[in-house]
Parts: sequence; C-alpha cells; structure tokens
Amino acid sequence: MEEKELKALVSLLDDEDQHIATHIEEKILSLGTTIIPYLEQEWEVSFNPTVQKRIEEIIHTLQYELVKERLKDWYNSKEQDLLTGMWILATYQYPDIELEKLRQDLEQIYYEAWLEYKPELYAFDQVKVINGVLFNKLKFGANTKNFHSPGNSMINVVLESRKGNPITLCVIYMLVAQKLKMPVHGVNLPNLFILTYRDEQHTFYINAFNRGLIFSKQDIENYINELHLVPQNSFYEPCNSLEIVRRALRNLVMSFEKVGEHAKAEEVKLLLIEIADGGDLGV
Repeated sequence: MEEKELKALVSLLDDEDQHIATHIEEKILSLGTTIIPYLEQEWEVSFNPTVQKRIEEIIHTLQYELVKERLKDWYNSKEQDLLTGMWILATYQYPDIELEKLRQDLEQIYYEAWLEYKPELYAFDQVKVINGVLFNKLKFGANTKNFHSPGNSMINVVLESRKGNPITLCVIYMLVAQKLKMPVHGVNLPNLFILTYRDEQHTFYINAFNRGLIFSKQDIENYINELHLVPQNSFYEPCNSLEIVRRALRNLVMSFEKVGEHAKAEEVKLLLIEIADGGDLGV
C-alpha cells in the first residue's frame, strides 16, 4: 500500500460512523507490524486527539501481536535462550529496546567481574567475587521501596536502575556467573526465586535479593516448613529458561494487578498461554 493510501486511511479514523472507523482500524491492522513506524510518524503530525488515541490503540495492538509472535517462536526454538526470553518480556512495555543493547550491558558487567575472578578460587570465594562486583561496586540491589513496580520484571529497567525483584536480579547474576563458567542455576522456590551453585563437590544456594547471601539445603527445608508447604524436588533443583520466563511473566501479572493496570495484567496472562505446555497455563 502506498503512503498516500495509508494517509487517507488514517485520516478516516475519526469518522463519526463507528462502523466505518472500526472497518478502517481493521484494515490498518491487517497491514501488519511493518507499518508501525509510519503510524508513529502520523501520530506526531496529527492535531486530532481522537485520531491520536486510535493510532495509539492500533500501535499497541500491533506491538502486542509482535510480542506474541516472538514469544511463540522462542518457545518453539531449541535453545530457549534466557536473555532472549527476558528481552521479549521487556518489549511488552518497551517495544524499542534492542536485544544487542542488553547483551552489551551484560558484557560490561561480566568484564567487571572477570577482572577480579580467578577460576582456581574455592566455590564460596568465587561467589564472593560476583557479590562484591554486583552488590558493592555496581550497586545492584533489591527494590524494596517499590517492590510491585512492573519495571522490576523488565531486565532493561533493572540493568539501568540497578534495582530489581528476586528473579531479574538472579537472571543477571546467573548470566554473568555462567559466562565465567560457574555452575550457577536458577531455582523455583515458592515466594522467592534463588540460585544454586552446583558441581561434583558442592551444592549450596544464593539469594541475589539479599546481596548474594549463601545458605544451605537445610535453610530451604526450614523455609518450606515455615510456609507449611509439602517439600518438592523443584524447591531444590535447577530449573530451565522456560520456567524462569514463565515465572517472570507471572510476576509481571501480579505487578500490573497491584498497581491497578488490569488490562495489561490480562494481556500478560494471554502471553503465558503462548508458552504453556498442554493444560499448564503457567498462572
């Protein structure tokens, strides 16, 4: 479709006949995500609030479809790369964020840790190096003042603000540790996402939400007893990238509900369905 035709379509978005306006919206939506830059341009030059509002709604719908497509492709991919999954989640709220920018930010953190890291260090000392870089030097930490902010689930926001929730802090910690060849993995503990350091000689746990505090399996057992839950293997064992992204999406649903953004919470619930196995909707 030529630019003139698109311009004509956009100009009809404020038609008083709701049927015509709806038909125009459907026509524009059928053109797909490639027209988003053009719609953004039209929004900037429009002085009609009705047209602007409808353009915003169309752009949101198109961007949301793009997130769904990317998430479905990621789910079906062999690798299910964790950073890519977290990037897709972040594009729900920040559609312009680039995966390569996130990679560069993490590369910089890795470099800071690499300068101080020695592979021959004892396991606890390896963790102390990462803790020192992340929590002392770079000032990453728990966002306790604004715990329910949706931004806490967005890895780009956490990399910039250095404040996050347990899962995003663990993801950043784990990606840096794994690049240093440390055997660090995520663990789906109820109410608190944590990490485990696990090799042939060691098994212990790390709480990235509490500045990398190291604790034992017995501590987890005590925690489970306090919550009056039946112990499950998943409370102690490493989980995969899919489980981590699902949990991050569930956190995002809860955050949007807490701040009253119920429409967004419903949209994120639908994203969870895209990466559900069979009857498990991940919510």
